[in-house]
Amino acid sequence: MNIFNRYPYIVVEGPIGSGKSTLAKLLANEYHANMFSEKAERNPFLPKFYEDMQHYALPTQLFFLFQRANQISELNQKDFFSSGVIADFFLQKDPIFAKLNLDDEEFKLYHQIYQHLELKAPTPDLVIYLQTPVELLRQRVQKRNINYEQRITREYLEKIAESYSSYFHNNHDSNVLIVNNENIDLLEDKSALNILIDRINQISSIREYFNPSLI
Repeated sequence: MNIFNRYPYIVVEGPIGSGKSTLAKLLANEYHANMFSEKAERNPFLPKFYEDMQHYALPTQLFFLFQRANQISELNQKDFFSSGVIADFFLQKDPIFAKLNLDDEEFKLYHQIYQHLELKAPTPDLVIYLQTPVELLRQRVQKRNINYEQRITREYLEKIAESYSSYFHNNHDSNVLIVNNENIDLLEDKSALNILIDRINQISSIREYFNPSLI
């Protein structure tokens, strides 16, 4: 069964290093769906942010917010949904980072802009949240060896992981599949994608959990 027949707009989310882009690309290729990628590398403030988070947090956050809003606005073109859409980001992720990185006054400014843009964002039919242990996030960030990402501390990854987990367990209000990402390797295990697709086809409620280690 084509999962995009049931869920025309799917988002894969998770902290940096969780493998969200990898999974999104695999699903897009499997079903010939339209792929929308975050393209974080296009943010000119990001390398500076990891050097001096306090000084560059606001311009980094606002660049991402407008970038994502522009990408999401393209989804209003209904032709995309005829073959399905998958993205490795969604607009609702932005406040997760904004609350971590901005001071009170910066967050007030950010939130005013975000509230305006959020009204234009379509709601995903399904979010696949890759819940990943912090040590595994660290290993994957180090392995992909992007220079400015090597400045990311374990403490910062822990804060991101905790914020993601809190959001998807408590605040997210549309269909979500929470995947324990510790024991599923989509790059090395070719059967892993089929296992995940089978689980997606079994979804029957708004929030469900998938622990591959228990299979």
